[in-house]
Amino acid sequence: MGRKRETKITQGAIFDESARKDDEVFRLAVADLNLNNEILETEKITISVEFVDGNNPFQAVQEACELMNRGILALVSSIGCMSAGSLQTLANAMHIPHLFIQRSPAGTPRSVCQPTSRIPGSDDYTLMVRPPVYLNDVIMTVVSEYSWQKFILFYDSDFDIRGIEDFLDRTSQQGMDVSLQKVESNINMMITSLFRTMRVEELHRYRDTLRRAVLFMSPATAKAFITEVVETNLVAFDCHWILINEEITDYDLQELVLKSIGRLTVVRQTFPMPQNTTQRCVKHNHRINTSLCDPKNPRSQQLEISNRYIYDTVLLLANTFHRKLEDRKWHSMASLSCIRKNSKPWQGGKSMLDTVKKFGVSGLTSFLEFTENGSNPNIFFEILGTNYGEDRGRGVSRLAMWDPVHGLNGTLTDRKLENNMRGVVLRVVTVLEEPFVMVSENVLGKPKKYQGFSIDVLDALSNYLGFKYEIYVAPDHKYGSMQADGQWNGLMGELVFKRADVGLSALTITPERESVVDFTTRYMDYSVGVLLRKAERTVDMFACLAPFDLSLWACIAGTVLLIGILVYLLNWLNPPRLPMGSVSSTTLYNSMWFVYGSFVQQGGEVPYTTLATRMMMGFWWMFALIVISSYTANLAAFLTISRIENSIQSLQDLSKQIELPYGTVLDSAVYDQVRSKAMNPFERDPMYSQMWRMMNRTGGGENNVEESKDGIRKVKSGRFGFVWDTAVLEYVANNDEDCSFYTVSSSAPDRGYGIAMQHGSPYRDIFSQRILELQQNGDMDILKLKWWPKDSPCDLYSSVQTRQHGNALDIHSFAGVFCVLAAGVVLSCLIAMVESWWSRRKGSRVPSKEDDKEIDLEHLHRRVNSLCTEDESPHKQFSTSSVDLTPLDMDALPAARQALEQISDFRNTHITTTTFIPEQIQTLSRSLSAKAAAGFSAGFGSGGGGGVLQDHRTGVGPFRQRAPNGGFFRSPIKTMSSIPYQPTGPGPNFGYGNDPDRGTSI
Repeated sequence: MGRKRETKITQGAIFDESARKDDEVFRLAVADLNLNNEILETEKITISVEFVDGNNPFQAVQEACELMNRGILALVSSIGCMSAGSLQTLANAMHIPHLFIQRSPAGTPRSVCQPTSRIPGSDDYTLMVRPPVYLNDVIMTVVSEYSWQKFILFYDSDFDIRGIEDFLDRTSQQGMDVSLQKVESNINMMITSLFRTMRVEELHRYRDTLRRAVLFMSPATAKAFITEVVETNLVAFDCHWILINEEITDYDLQELVLKSIGRLTVVRQTFPMPQNTTQRCVKHNHRINTSLCDPKNPRSQQLEISNRYIYDTVLLLANTFHRKLEDRKWHSMASLSCIRKNSKPWQGGKSMLDTVKKFGVSGLTSFLEFTENGSNPNIFFEILGTNYGEDRGRGVSRLAMWDPVHGLNGTLTDRKLENNMRGVVLRVVTVLEEPFVMVSENVLGKPKKYQGFSIDVLDALSNYLGFKYEIYVAPDHKYGSMQADGQWNGLMGELVFKRADVGLSALTITPERESVVDFTTRYMDYSVGVLLRKAERTVDMFACLAPFDLSLWACIAGTVLLIGILVYLLNWLNPPRLPMGSVSSTTLYNSMWFVYGSFVQQGGEVPYTTLATRMMMGFWWMFALIVISSYTANLAAFLTISRIENSIQSLQDLSKQIELPYGTVLDSAVYDQVRSKAMNPFERDPMYSQMWRMMNRTGGGENNVEESKDGIRKVKSGRFGFVWDTAVLEYVANNDEDCSFYTVSSSAPDRGYGIAMQHGSPYRDIFSQRILELQQNGDMDILKLKWWPKDSPCDLYSSVQTRQHGNALDIHSFAGVFCVLAAGVVLSCLIAMVESWWSRRKGSRVPSKEDDKEIDLEHLHRRVNSLCTEDESPHKQFSTSSVDLTPLDMDALPAARQALEQISDFRNTHITTTTFIPEQIQTLSRSLSAKAAAGFSAGFGSGGGGGVLQDHRTGVGPFRQRAPNGGFFRSPIKTMSSIPYQPTGPGPNFGYGNDPDRGTSI
């Protein structure tokens, strides 16, 4: 053969002290190639290997110079970036091809090596065997596909944080919330210090942060860290961690899955290889050692990434040497000295470098080749993952692939918990709002128990998914809104600041809230309504006086008094001519009594014959008829239903009126909705503009309230309209004891109630799915009927207070009438006692000789008998001012009732007589003295034929009556007292002794 044969080809290598396995694979590769006669026929590769401290660049350069003195044709290094930069400078100076295999310290993820400055225009003799670091691009793609917005990034102490600066910048630009934490070498001490220094609330927030984490650490550190946090219960099975490292073997992967709970995603570098073992081990004209290419071989399973690149680098150099020998462009290399100043570089270095770049090789890394800039473009990442669960040793499946040319090949989704959240304890924040959340039991020393529609929904989710929850009320009892400083308060603030996992109450889904938290799908529709008080029946004991105003009642009372006085004056000026036998008088007392009696339609006793008086009374009766009729008509209306003061049947009606004030809760969703629709020039609604003017009167403090219960109480106590959630208002109206509320709501719901969660929460999708299932199978409707029953005892939409059993009047409405009657009874008793006292007082005084004399009825009896004895002649006549008294028994003389006539009281006296007088002897009378004493017994008798009168006394009881001016008496006893008579023998016959119509009762 025409070429010059070399017996030895020297190849140098510098390895990190920790890369003992690289040295092992390097020697194995050289041994395999020396046995391959197709690549190197008679030439043999000899190696010179030196181990250096990866953090000592001077040592690496010193050892490299020693290798150059030995006449190496290429330098292979497996060290870190710090020493690689020095070797790169040396290789460029000596024109020695340098194949650099980047090795991260302690197996941590690689960081980008800082480029080494070189002379412009000069060639770079260093070739990057391992592809550039694409970890930033891969992890950004994975996190974005999972839609994570908040997570924590852990890195070990050996990792160069500068390697992820680009990733942190991109997450910040996309608004992701990323926390950084360094994992110390002593993980147990680090976890212990967390429990020792953090309060319980801080530990809850930290535990929540650990639900989403990215681990930039070596497999050994990752296994130790996962084991520690799982054993200390810092994570639950609902966590999702991503471990990214190119240097993760199959054995490491199995241990990581075994130690972790929850979901684990592993991102590592992979090498597309044929499934057939023969194709994997036989590459073109070389057969790879079976222990390295057979995936079933334990040694192959524990190969590191750098081991694979070491083997392929040796194979690539061997093929390069073979081509150089075939092209007869071989340049032998004498020993080089890099210590002398005048040392010259290797003349064949450029040709050797170009040959290495020109051709590639298939090996353990699939295909190794270089671009013009000296980098390896062939790199592939596989994304492996497990499902959620607390069972260890779950299966691992490939989720997707990634490479710099095609990007992500596959779909990544944060899979649902698959109806299994056992072991998860959620911290729930709420705001008390009937009927969504209410306190059902509050025992001192025990946690409060809650009930309500939202609690029922949460219990349904808990029973189905298996989680438990702890509930507490927001400290400020508000739903929350963004403050002037950009911070959120209330329930929303608890979620934003990660103090709670779930927010539950009558919480509406709004764009502002959804920008800072995540909402489930709506579990109930929402609309705005107004709570108003019904026009109720007036519960007033003097409701009978309601038809007339107080001034009208005063005018009527004054009119009765005035007309009574006028009637009396008219009768006094022109006395009426009373017929014979009339017993009425026209005193002022009787006149007033007559006027009042006609007003209440009870009639009167005093007849008036004069034209003036009749004219007066005629108009008075017409007046009384109109007043009584009007009173009767209005009384019926007032005692059954009160008048409706307003007729608000919609929000438009509410906005158009200004008499009834209304408002809502400050800083609530309703408040913000009205304000935004009123102030937004593109969405300005006249109805909301008018409502906002009313609500914002005096800065909003006059008509708005701090809590919903204050608004309900305000409606209950006075004229006020409370604008709030229709569902809440309907429940309040349904459960009001008096059914005194009614509601008015908008026509169609424009949003809904949802369950709020932290931004990026893994529970949103599974909660939403279960809520949809509850709605589809009708369970949600059953829960609604529990709190909003269809057979409500109250009419929610009627503005009038109605009754279930008619409109019967109750005692409250008519109590005033009984009070008036009771007052009359009491007043009558008082007057009776005063009259009795006055009569006794007058009786104890000496009688007056002139005006104040009394009649002795016993004396009157003796006087009458004496007159009858003296006047025995039948021709004796009585004057018209006298009367002949004959006592008869009314029951024994029925014919005498036909001739009964009442003679009125003698003018200005209180004497009244009832007399039986036949027409033929009506003129017979005698004058009776008005000065008789009280208490007598009188009797008249006539014989059977003689008609003789005889005295007969019967005890009538004591009786005293005043007769200042004389006259006849009528007994005040209501029952007529008959004076019996007895026959006494023959006597003067007056012709009327047997006349049954003749007689007088006193």
